[in-house]
Amino acid sequence: MPDDRPDDRLDKPPDKDPVKDSDKSGMATVGRYLSVGIALPISSMVGYGIGYELDLHLGTHWLRITLMLLCTVGGFIQLIREISR
Repeated sequence: MPDDRPDDRLDKPPDKDPVKDSDKSGMATVGRYLSVGIALPISSMVGYGIGYELDLHLGTHWLRITLMLLCTVGGFIQLIREISR
């Protein structure tokens, strides 16, 4: 009676190169922390820029600070989410 099972070699996952896996996870970690470090100042600058433009168009002087603070809080929330992963 012929065996209907595929060859045992097909059941095994291929061997992974440990050097490539450790390098990939190291670069992923660097990228993750780099994005966290950049997200906070970028969010603050974007909030200030949007507030500045709105202040120019609306004739106010407080929107730039308000939006900068709101975007900074959003940056801190993103920072906490990334660190807690």
